[in-house]
This record gives sequence, C-alpha cells and structure tokens, in this order.
Amino acid sequence: MKRDFIDLSSLSAAEGHALLSLASWLKSDVKNRLEHPYLRGKTLAMLFQKPSLRTRLTFEAGMAQLGGHAIYLGPNEIGIGERESVKDVARNLSRWVDLIMIRTFAHDTCVELAREASVPVINGLTDLLHPCQLLADLLTLKEHHGDFTRLRIAFVGDGFNLANSWIEAAELFGLDLRVGSPSGYEPDRSFVQRFKRSKILISNDPKEAVSGADAVYTDTWTSMGQEREAAKRRREFRGFQVNRELMKHAKPGALVMHCLPAHRGEEITDEMLDGPSSVVLDQAENRLHVQKAIMLWLLKPEVLERWPDGAAARR
Repeated sequence: MKRDFIDLSSLSAAEGHALLSLASWLKSDVKNRLEHPYLRGKTLAMLFQKPSLRTRLTFEAGMAQLGGHAIYLGPNEIGIGERESVKDVARNLSRWVDLIMIRTFAHDTCVELAREASVPVINGLTDLLHPCQLLADLLTLKEHHGDFTRLRIAFVGDGFNLANSWIEAAELFGLDLRVGSPSGYEPDRSFVQRFKRSKILISNDPKEAVSGADAVYTDTWTSMGQEREAAKRRREFRGFQVNRELMKHAKPGALVMHCLPAHRGEEITDEMLDGPSSVVLDQAENRLHVQKAIMLWLLKPEVLERWPDGAAARR
C-alpha cells in the first residue's frame, strides 16, 4: 500500500520517533563521509508553486546523497491546476518518477495530488502545514535537549502553517505548546479543536506565551501570498517581536528558533537570530537529514529495521 507524507497527524508517535532516529543516523553518516546510496536509480519530481532556498536545496542534495536524482519543476513549467489539472499531473508523473514533492499554496492541491498519484507524495509546504520543517525542528531539539517531549515550546507570531504543524506535533508527541498571536491571527479554531489531548495554550499575550519556555520559535509575519498585507501586519504584530526583552520571560538559556527566511528587524532582531542561543542554522541543516529519512521511509521501508526505533514503528 502506498504511503504519503502530507502531515504529522497521519503518523504514530513511534513512527515519528523512528524517523528522527533514522535522520540522526543518516546525519552521522554524512559527517563521517560514509555513502548510503539506498535510492540509487530512483527519481524525485519536485513541484514548486512557491520559491524556496532550503526546500529545493535539501531535497535535491538529499536525493543525490541517497544515490538518486531530483528534477526541479518551477511555477511556470507545469501550471498545475491551471494549464493542466492536478489529476493529470499526478497520473503522468506517476508513470515517470518514483516520488513527488510539492511546495504549494492550497493544501487541497497537495491532498489531491497524493490521492491521484500512484507514487508517494511529500508535502514540502502548503498554506496549512509544513511537516518537513517540523521534523527538522524536533531533530534540532533532540540534539540540544535529548528528550524534547519534556520541553515547553513557545511559538510567537502568525497562527499559520508553522503554528499548525506545531499543534500537530504537540498532539503526536505530547508537547507542552504555547502559541502567542495577535487577536485575529490565532490558529484556526476548527483546526485546533481536532487536537483535544494536547497541552496547548493559545494567547494574545506574547509574554504569557513565552513564560518558562525552553525554546522560543518565530516565523515571518507576512508569508508568501500575503504581501499586500505586509504594512498592516507590521502594525498589528508590534509587540510580538522575539528580542532581548521578550526572551527575559523564557527560561535562562532558552533556544531561539526560526524556520527562515527571516525578516530581520521585524519578527526577530539580529541579536537573537545570530546570538549564542540561536539554533536556526541547525534547523536549516536538519531539513536535509529528515527529508532523506522521509524519502527512505516512503521508498525503502525495510530500512526501518536498521536503527533503534524502527521495530516499534513497523508494528
């Protein structure tokens, strides 16, 4: 049966931990200059409706390191949903490649692509979710703190796709999550209500959200497709900047996290982004390793048996 990687909600906690363990293992091989060409002869099609530095480079480099090949398809090359239907794109690509990654606007486009394709589909980002980034973030927390499930995470900013994926992660792993957003920019209530077991606080007070946090996470206030709202958002998000004063409310030594790209001087100061508590470059690097783990999990699930948490994930 075909598997896709569209969200974190479809994973079990055991699968989530196993993917992180696999990513750590693959990362150690890179550091030790060991080859692991498990996907030799495999091809990844990368569909981009939104531009990206990290998503493109990490998927393309990751596929090369696994022995496979990646093909970039930019926004004007296919016109998915306009020049050609999502269904036709999915069915054609399935005849040529082994794996599809899409970075797009509407989450429904990603879901339809996965439904119509006969090969696995990976959500590289939609306006609803960013699960690849979240696994990279969790791997980063694991590297710095070990058992990340005991941490308090504060997300400060727009209740958009990153906040939603943090909510999914909180449900999956039992995280203590606090989301601080201006009034009118909170995560969608109907989305939050799907996750009833999670310890999630949603507040319009950034200081309350950050209080006692082990890690403070932020993202740009204006995402792609929202450019016309930029000036309005800068006014309404005033007070939600991650800076020295806000970080005083977190635990001493709390990590500073950002998925990048950053609008320096808006959602975060240079001092915080470049400071000793910042792990943003670790997060960016770990995109490479978790995405390799995802691709292996989808195309070579038998590799799950090669690392400590794999047996639990296969049950």
